Amino acid sequence: MGRHVLLIEDEANITEAIRFLLTRDGWQVDTHADGADAVEVIRRAAPDLVILDVMLPGRSGMEILRDLRDLDGFRDLPVLMLTARGQSRDRDMAERAGVSRFMTKPFSNAEVLSAVRDLHAQAQRT
Repeated sequence: MGRHVLLIEDEANITEAIRFLLTRDGWQVDTHADGADAVEVIRRAAPDLVILDVMLPGRSGMEILRDLRDLDGFRDLPVLMLTARGQSRDRDMAERAGVSRFMTKPFSNAEVLSAVRDLHAQAQRT
């Protein structure tokens, strides 16, 4: 398994911070900011891990995650979901949809890096 992350996030400052953090850690980071065609972008990019915002223009991250889990070859793709909505029902919805890890904003760089490394290591063991 490689070290390719697709970050789907519409807030430019978050995108740049995560891209810088992960690139410095040796990851290839591609970005996308629209939910409308996110599933197709994921299919084309074939990343090793997806970081997915919940509230995106076009389609929500929850819808994207549900569609992704229905696609052959993407059911086990690690997905780290980022959201400003941290209520337990949001976390429950994400878990039912098949999220690998759920993280609320604001978050620290250390939290993101740790989650990405952990998800990658878990995926390599399977």
